[in-house]
Amino acid sequence: MTCLDRSFAALADPVRRALLDRLAEGEASVQELTRPFAISQPAISRHLKVLEEAGLIETRIAGTARPRRLKPEAVEALWDWLGRYRAQWERQFEKMDHVLDGLVETAPPQKPKGDEG
Repeated sequence: MTCLDRSFAALADPVRRALLDRLAEGEASVQELTRPFAISQPAISRHLKVLEEAGLIETRIAGTARPRRLKPEAVEALWDWLGRYRAQWERQFEKMDHVLDGLVETAPPQKPKGDEG
């Protein structure tokens, strides 16, 4: 499994996405990350392990504390990959806009409802 595969697999879970959202604001301890969830600290730790194995977060050692933080370069790699497809979809939407604009210009005028004669 490639790094990109592991990253997208990790992001498939809503709890892990929420953890990343929180870590985007700054590093946090497991206890801080557990607070907003109705799941146990060991469950949060398992989610964090998946994110770390995917290369999306890292653990900093600060004495006895082990705060987690986002790895911006890993998220940037995801954006780079998605960016290739974003440009493609934007071109497709522009083409569709032109087709729809042409349909509106050539469509016959519609009679208002209730105006039967």
